[in-house]
Amino acid sequence: MLIKYGSLPFTEAIDYYRGKLNIPTTRWADLWKAQHDIGFMIAGATQADLLNDLRQAIDKAISQGTTLAAFRKDFDKAVAHYGWDYNGGRNWRSRIIYETNLRTAYQAGRYQQMQAIAHRRPYWRYRHSDSVANPRPQHVAWDGMILRHDDPFWQTHYPPNGWGCKCYLETLAERDLKRFGKTGPDKAPPIETYEWTDKVTGELHHVPIGIDPGWDYAPGATPRIHQVREQIQRKAKALPEPLGLGLLALLASARNLGSRLANEEPEPD
Repeated sequence: MLIKYGSLPFTEAIDYYRGKLNIPTTRWADLWKAQHDIGFMIAGATQADLLNDLRQAIDKAISQGTTLAAFRKDFDKAVAHYGWDYNGGRNWRSRIIYETNLRTAYQAGRYQQMQAIAHRRPYWRYRHSDSVANPRPQHVAWDGMILRHDDPFWQTHYPPNGWGCKCYLETLAERDLKRFGKTGPDKAPPIETYEWTDKVTGELHHVPIGIDPGWDYAPGATPRIHQVREQIQRKAKALPEPLGLGLLALLASARNLGSRLANEEPEPD
């Protein structure tokens, strides 16, 4: 599954992935929403070397196009070498790790590309993938919806919108609206939420209906590094001492996380 844009490797997706910090975690909710823009994690991978080996295996998939089968060989090798006792079955867990990282990297790269051409193609069209075996009703209902690129709806509903979600967006120009018989964009549907409580921390989250907990953000859209840094610092203080101190040390030593997270306003076109 080589991440490409046209016939070339997808540079924006690769840069997004490689710009992350390795962050050991005990559970999937230790990093939350946009924190994933600067942190690479695999739930339960608390050993630095284990996490790095798995990260390199995913990097090959993103930059070189290695398949799920090839990733599973690296996964098995790392598990055996470090004695990792992970949760879930081998096939399920390896697929989740592989597909989640590839899809979020791809969509983060697309976000950068689509924003760069928003002055020419200012509309985004939500598309649901027919390849999903058990489609979510809300995702099907959003299929074909056209909104401006700066509509607040995309702040929480930019895909992927959950585990295994294969939804994506298309960019449209003014002339494309006419092709769809429209004189302007659609009106975003009202965002209704449900309550989800983190059973470990007790934190209560209001999550948009149709979105899995922790997925209501746009990968690659983090505007300022200090916002996410502060969130991760709060998470670090809640982790067991060795993990929390290690995470704080990583943040303190980080110097270059890429221009997409620079603590500066972008220059106008």
